[in-house]
Parts: sequence; structure tokens; C-alpha cells
Amino acid sequence: MTRIFLFILLLAAALPARAQDPFLSALPGLGGGFGAQAEAVERLGALGDPRAIPLLRALGDGRLLRRADGTLLVRDGATLTEAATGTTAEAGTPEPARININNRVRVALRGALGRLQLVSPDPAERLTAAEGVLRSRSAENVPLLEAALARETVPRIRSRMELALGASRLVATDPDAKRAGIATLGASASPEARSVLLEARAQNPDLLPEIEAAVAAIDRRLAIRRGVETVFQGLSLGSVLLLAALGLAITFGVMGVINMAHGEFVMLGAYTTFVVQEICRGIPWLLPWSLPLSIPAAFLVTALAGGAMERGLIRHLYGRPLETLLLTFGVGMMIQQAVRLGFGAQNREVLSPSWMQGTILLPMDIPLTQNRLWILLFSLVVLGLVVLAIRFTRFGLEMRAVTQRRAIASSMGIRTGRVDALTFAFGSGIAGIAGVALSQIDNVSPNLGTGYIIDSFLVVVFGGVGSLAGTLVGAMGLGLVNKLLEPWAGAVLAKVFVLVAAMIFIQRRPRGLFAQKGRAAEA
Repeated sequence: MTRIFLFILLLAAALPARAQDPFLSALPGLGGGFGAQAEAVERLGALGDPRAIPLLRALGDGRLLRRADGTLLVRDGATLTEAATGTTAEAGTPEPARININNRVRVALRGALGRLQLVSPDPAERLTAAEGVLRSRSAENVPLLEAALARETVPRIRSRMELALGASRLVATDPDAKRAGIATLGASASPEARSVLLEARAQNPDLLPEIEAAVAAIDRRLAIRRGVETVFQGLSLGSVLLLAALGLAITFGVMGVINMAHGEFVMLGAYTTFVVQEICRGIPWLLPWSLPLSIPAAFLVTALAGGAMERGLIRHLYGRPLETLLLTFGVGMMIQQAVRLGFGAQNREVLSPSWMQGTILLPMDIPLTQNRLWILLFSLVVLGLVVLAIRFTRFGLEMRAVTQRRAIASSMGIRTGRVDALTFAFGSGIAGIAGVALSQIDNVSPNLGTGYIIDSFLVVVFGGVGSLAGTLVGAMGLGLVNKLLEPWAGAVLAKVFVLVAAMIFIQRRPRGLFAQKGRAAEA
């Protein structure tokens, strides 16, 4: 009897580790018949073990081999790896045979891989798996989802897994599990969760009050989400209008020149961005810096163009607004045609840097596109720099002196002609910087600036001619009003309403929202 007991102990000690490891114990079935293969695939899929992912993929791709002794090998090119240990192996003699599968095994593979990807090291695979499990809604997925959630760290993937877990619990037979699923779905702000709950009302009449309460909670969060999205879209549009109107606030608001070529200066800034990026393509390490390098380049190009136009044409027409309007309109048409001849009429592609791509998700899954968020911050920075330049530099002091009292400024020794040229060049340079930002969200084409010229004048007049604070408030206000009206009236009617409202407002306050006072207003 003692000998038998010792023999059993020795036999237990000699058993391979696969008898204790569910993963290893499921492997032999992959080399058996089709029925055994399907069962082994289901077992591996239910384990939630990441080691099974490459093995099942190899089975589906025909790269899983079997030796005569039953050892399974995975072929990866010319390399063979033991399925059980992951160590490199030799083919040996005879050559290992390929394991064939049928349609039943393929169906099992799709389901198993879909579940196993929840624990994949690749975040993209985990997100795809969570989406698939959310659509399948099987109570069998609950244990695997709970295990995957316990180790998931990416917020977006966690959110999708929680929705999948709630949907899977909702189709379980246990009422407590269903209530837990309703609570999970009701805590989200997802339209998918709302749809799942609405579909579940017919199958769960006894849980109808709880489902209705969860749907109402989701509706409240969705309303908040839509409101935040609308505000962000309005501020985003306002930041674009601010950049486009900021240069015009100087050339028109300060100098009184109706520059109809302002949109073309914006377009020149966008094409400068394209040229700088093309140059940087030949220097790979410089390509990520192409957008920051485009900012001073666009400012210089458009400032030189604006200064040349002021010295060559506009300085002869001060005090004659109608002639200035016609002249600048003609210059704008000439600039457009010159760009068409030089670059062609087709759109040009300007790539965004990696740090401007993608979307930031706020709580309640509120999406903020990074390129527009950066443009919003950039517009505020540019506004701050313009204010500093006008308020705290000698150039800004001379510019304000000339625009308020030209004769007195000239008698004090200020070269008024030079200040006029620099002021117009400064405003044109800011328009070029606006083109750099617009190249990240709009098509770079000869007509780029045409769509912003009317809105730019509207912002400047509405905010108050010559007021930078009015330009900021006007741009952001018009952007918000446009986006608030669009869901009810559509984009075209919303713009019409804004134009009519602006006309009525200007009739009541001809000097705009922030009217200038003192000598600046009398000039």
C-alpha cells in the first residue's frame, strides 16, 4: 500500500505543467479532429489569456503545424516556435504537418478572437474588441469583460468596455445582473447606451421604471454634452473669425482703409505654409517644425506684400474710401490669378503635425478636436501679442498718434508716411498668420480668403471700428450665435439671421459694440 501511495506521488510530481495550466491543457485539442478543434478554440477564447491570441491567429491563417508526437508549432516566416513554450524550435524529420480547419472552426475562431482581443496588448485591438462585444451583447462575455476592465487603463477603452459590460449584463437571466447592467448604462452619456436600454424595454417589462429613469439620466447628460459641443464649435468658429479679422481691425479699423484684398493676404499666408512644408520635406528632421516655421515666414511675406501695396497704391488714395475699395478689389483679383498661375487652381495639401491631430475626450465623452483647440489658443496668443505691440512699443505709440492726429504727429517729428506703411504691413502680416491657422482646417486654394472677407468686416464693424476688444467680443459672439442657430435654421439661414441682426444692431449703434471715445473717435 505504501508503495502504491509513493508511486502516485511520484506520478503527480512528474505530470507536466499543462495539467495545472488551463491554457496548456486546451492546446492538444487544436491538433485533433474538427469537433475537438472547435471545443479547444472555445475554451481558449473563454480563458481570456493573451497567449492564445497569436496561436488562434496562426490556426486561422494556416500557420499552425503539428509534429508526429503531437507538439504544436507556429510558423512565422522561416521561424518555428513551440506553441506551449514560445521557444524557437527546429522543423526536424519528418516535416511537421499543417493543421486544417473547417467552417465550424472558423466561426469559433472569430468569436474567440473577438473576445480575446479584449486583453490584447494593442490598444486599437482592445477598442475594436469592445465595440464588437457591445454589438454582440452576450451574457457569456460578462466574466471576460470584468477581467479586462480590471486591468484596462486607457479611459476611452474603459468607457467602451463598461458599455459592453452593461449591455451584456442586460441580456442575462439573473434580475440582479440586469439591474447592474441598467445602472452601468444609465451612468453613461452615450447614444448607444440609450438605444440598448430602449430596445430592452419590451423584453423587461418588470424593470421598465428603472429603464425609463436610466434613459432620462442619459438624456440629461446628452443635452449637456450637446451644449458643450455647441459652445466649443462656436468658440472655434469665433477664433477663426478673430484671426481673419484681427489684421483688418488694424488696416480698416485704425487706418480707415477698406482693403478688399485682405482675404487674399490670408490666402497668401496659407500658400506660404504650403511652400515652407514642401521645403522641409527635403530635410526630414525639420518637417515636424514646418508649421512653427511657417508663422514668421507667412508674416514676412504678407507684410512685405502689404507694405508694397500701401507705398505703391494706397498712399495716394487716403480719404477716398470708394476708390480704395475698388483698387484693393482689383489687386485681390490679380493676386488670386497670380496664385493660380503659380500653383494651379487645385487644392494644395498641408499636413498637420502629430500634436494637432486626434480628438481629446472630456468627461461624458465630449469630443474636442485638437487642431481647432490649438487654433483657439493660437488666436488668443496672437491677439495678446498685437495688444502688447500696440500698447507698449514705440511703433504702437507712433501708430496711435498718427491715426488720431496726423498733423500734430508730423509736427512732433514722426514720419507719418513710414508709420502708414508699417501699420498696413503689420495688419497684412497678421492676415498671413491667419492663413497659417486656416491651412490646418480648410482647403488651401486661391479662393481660401474669399469666404472670410465679409465675416471679417462684419466682426470689425460689429465690435467697434478700431477696438481690439470689440474684435474679440464680436468674433466670439458671432461664432457662438451662428452655431447656436444652425441646429434649428441650418447653416445658410443662420448666417442670414446673423447678418440681419447685425444690420439692426448697427442702425442702433453705428459705432459698434465698443465705440471709440475722445480724439480717436473724432479723427
